[in-house]
Amino acid sequence: MAGRSDAFVALQRLLPKRALTALVYRLARSRLLARPLIRGFARLYRVDLGEAAEPSLGAYPTFNAFFTRALKPGARPLPTTLRAIACPCDGTVSERGTIDGEKLLQARLEAKAHLYTLEELLGADPRARDFMGGEFATIYLAPHNYHRVHMPLDGRLTSLSYVPGALFSVNRATAERIPQLFARNERVICRFDTAAGPLALVFVGALNVGSIEVEGFGALTPARRRRERRFAVPAPAPLFLRGAELGRFNMGSTVILLMARGRCRWAPEFAPGAVVRMGMPIGEVVG
Repeated sequence: MAGRSDAFVALQRLLPKRALTALVYRLARSRLLARPLIRGFARLYRVDLGEAAEPSLGAYPTFNAFFTRALKPGARPLPTTLRAIACPCDGTVSERGTIDGEKLLQARLEAKAHLYTLEELLGADPRARDFMGGEFATIYLAPHNYHRVHMPLDGRLTSLSYVPGALFSVNRATAERIPQLFARNERVICRFDTAAGPLALVFVGALNVGSIEVEGFGALTPARRRRERRFAVPAPAPLFLRGAELGRFNMGSTVILLMARGRCRWAPEFAPGAVVRMGMPIGEVVG
């Protein structure tokens, strides 16, 4: 298994990742290929359309429309307590824990730990230090998961930025073998003011992730100019309530949640390897 994973990562270094991702972007939006792509994907991953707002495969005009499908009301109930932190997405917990100074854990392979820093992740953000000693959670969205991302707490959007980078896969094998993976890949960073202090959600791009969208701003990737960019946020700052849709991945990837020091306590069951669903309680606000 390790040999296959090593080979997969080595292949990624050779692949024209951006050209391949651009091709997938076009195929996912092709009406001509929609039906065979959708049916093949639904069969391969045994997709449950019982919770989809539109349960008919034939109703989706493109594969991308199917991939980013909405859920029916009530499919993802929110926590009943006000201090509960709602899971922002479906997926599997890659890592979670306390930020060691400014260092976050990416993955462990045997005795080796891959770390990266807040500055590397957040780019030219002078307020990255707000999360030093805070809490982080990394959630991997597999291809079969629901691919919309929602707010874990009520918050006002204070900044939105794009950081260019590579497009490596973000699966477990790659995270264990490529240092600073999440800080190498392109990403979109949403920062909020909440009752628990500053909070950030980082959308990490990946191989075949053709686009990242944010509510009210549209598709921010693929970017025409691959340079770091900060987007203008309207005043007053937009309010996103807990559970509100924030954005979506047009193909699978990873979300990183950052919270300030001393303001979050993770639920014991919210641990690496746990399968999670958007809206379930993953911790609580403290302090």
